[in-house]
Amino acid sequence: MTALLGALDGARQKGQLKATAWPALNLDAPKRPEWGDLASTVAMSLASSEQKAPHDIAQIIVENISQREQIFDRVEIVRPGFLNLTIKPALWQEVLHEVEQQGTRYGQANIGTGRRVLVEYVSANPTGPLHVGHGRGAAVGQAVCRLLAAIGYDVVGEYYVNDAGRQMKLLGASVYARYQGLSGRTIDFPEDGYHGTYITVIAQQIREQLDRVAGELTPRDLEARCRDLAYRELLGLIRDDLKSFGIEFQSWFSEATLLESKAVERALDELKTRELLFEQEGAWWFRSSKYGDEKDRVVRKQDGEFTYLASDIAYHHDKLRRGYDLLVNVFGADHHGYIPRMQAVMQAYGHPKERLQVVLVQLVKLLRGGVEVKMSKRTGEFITMREVIDEVGADAAKFYFLMRDSKTHLEFDLELAKQRSADNPVYYVQYAHARICSLWRVASERGIARPPSAAETDLTVLTDPDELGLIKKLSAYPEVILDSALAFEPHRVTYYLQQLAAQLHTFYNKHRVLPPATDPERDDTAPVEIGTSNQTAARLVLMGAVQQVLRNGLEVLGISAPEHM
Repeated sequence: MTALLGALDGARQKGQLKATAWPALNLDAPKRPEWGDLASTVAMSLASSEQKAPHDIAQIIVENISQREQIFDRVEIVRPGFLNLTIKPALWQEVLHEVEQQGTRYGQANIGTGRRVLVEYVSANPTGPLHVGHGRGAAVGQAVCRLLAAIGYDVVGEYYVNDAGRQMKLLGASVYARYQGLSGRTIDFPEDGYHGTYITVIAQQIREQLDRVAGELTPRDLEARCRDLAYRELLGLIRDDLKSFGIEFQSWFSEATLLESKAVERALDELKTRELLFEQEGAWWFRSSKYGDEKDRVVRKQDGEFTYLASDIAYHHDKLRRGYDLLVNVFGADHHGYIPRMQAVMQAYGHPKERLQVVLVQLVKLLRGGVEVKMSKRTGEFITMREVIDEVGADAAKFYFLMRDSKTHLEFDLELAKQRSADNPVYYVQYAHARICSLWRVASERGIARPPSAAETDLTVLTDPDELGLIKKLSAYPEVILDSALAFEPHRVTYYLQQLAAQLHTFYNKHRVLPPATDPERDDTAPVEIGTSNQTAARLVLMGAVQQVLRNGLEVLGISAPEHM
């Protein structure tokens, strides 16, 4: 990129090109390896403004590339004006030094340094266990946090606890009805109540506590006690399930505190002073249409009760008050229509709508051997996140949840996720790391006490296309992390890791890394100590770099890198 920019600037200074600004310089990998390492269409982009043939512009650019012989092995112009560039192997080999020197920091950047980000994710109502869809949201949210941290942001992950409003009243009424049923007293089950068997289980778990106070409380107070106890049970269950998934939040924020502290009223009063609320037929409305929403929204109903939007306005007002430079919300895809109104909130408080970014997470279809699984074996109802983790493991579940763009539907085959074969993507990637760990153990057994360092090794022997192919893939890792973080798309990392693992396995099956374990000049087959030839040492350095990048990539996704499999 720098060489091309320098060439363009040099041509302009000589009067060969007249443009005052250059088009976007996109360097892409050619479709076929023999065409080179990088390809650019800049000459064709300049043809119209320069009023020259693209081929002629490409020739001018090539003539002005400084240190061309030191950087490129080959520079070709392909009609009508493609520039195909082949970088010298020595420059690719420098990547191995970078990986070794930076270690766990390889792939990280500092563009977010000094900026604070709050990522809100999961935030499921504490009215039931987390289901498989919440699991995907949890994996995506954690990965987004780690990606943003990797490029320098100060990141906090937060769970917004919806512990107020109608759903909590329904929870209390549902548990109360089941509790009465356990005591042989039948009462009407609430309309729209929670019918899951977990409600009965909770009623059984808290029955002893309720029995101790039942005679002292009115039915209304007893129902409120059911609500509070059930809430604590379910929130504890959610915390435990998330912990089993390797996810712990830095912050838990309660909706109830917004109401108790009058923060909702204060947030709405501020909007009133900005003339962004208006009263109509006894209800208060937010002028969200002023900021691009399709219509205005009710924030306080005629009976004085706040809507969900009112609490969300106060919550996001509080986020802004806490001084976060960027807010990221990971929402289920059914919240798509909520985005314009929340971006309207940003603008209503004087911030650009881009200060809030929303990551949508689509539904998950569970399969077992290609057949859809619709019901839980344990409860006869929805599949919980914990059931999936218990069956396939946290690593496999997380990798599968992150394999596809979160905005697209995901098919997750439980049987495939348990296979120890190349057909299972997470096994394939983790096995690549474990395979290199095994290589170090074998090397030690054969007399190579430690992997050689890049600084002590002649890397110029790494000229085989397969060797250079691995190095080129390693060189792409920092860009993958940066692009994934900025786009909030962790699936790019899983895709990259699968590609890197595939190249590693192909290389390992095709090429010898270590020399034979025995001395061919001897009659016996006793092991002998061996030295490391230039090629052996260089390939061990290469394997160490691949291992480091695999480990770094899995770490940013919150997935382990096992040494044995």
